[in-house]
Amino acid sequence: MKTDLSLAQLVRRLLFVVVAMFAFGFALVPIYDVMCQAFGINGKTAGAYEGSQTADEAREVRVQFLATNASGMVWEFKPMADQLNVNPGSSREMRFVAYNPTDKPMTAQAVPSVSPAKAAAYFHKTECFCFTQQVLQPGERIEMPVRFIVDRDLPADVRHLTLAYTLFDITSRQPPVAALDPAASRPAKESLQ
Repeated sequence: MKTDLSLAQLVRRLLFVVVAMFAFGFALVPIYDVMCQAFGINGKTAGAYEGSQTADEAREVRVQFLATNASGMVWEFKPMADQLNVNPGSSREMRFVAYNPTDKPMTAQAVPSVSPAKAAAYFHKTECFCFTQQVLQPGERIEMPVRFIVDRDLPADVRHLTLAYTLFDITSRQPPVAALDPAASRPAKESLQ
């Protein structure tokens, strides 16, 4: 009789653990958003911006650029400069360089984030390589532009922004088509000799 009671208690406890784990799974997204807000990380950026602004010549903001590869991504990936000083409202451009050192075509997707998180809503991309997937042939190198505007309404206490990209290998999900002549098929890209 005592064994039956212990078994019933064990089953109730295990069911409680399953329900608690299920509830915790739903709570992770809001918890993550709160943590990002509190620590000023992982500012989500919006899609393409189509507006225009006039430059605020009296103010300058430093924009830092970072490029990292996700686990398993072998491309070389970096910005052409570490940072730019920009006047809010003016349109600027930074180029990132990617190089496929492998002997096979690969497909990649860049995912951006802006920090501090409260500044993400004030960072507008008018053109970005992150809007599309990038396919590079073996040994191919490409310069990819990001054109952006730091909004004139950026809070006055924000003097420094970081635009970070993480590059993911999505070849298994989006297999590339091998090109016979990379220079002929993609004039904006260069093939390394």
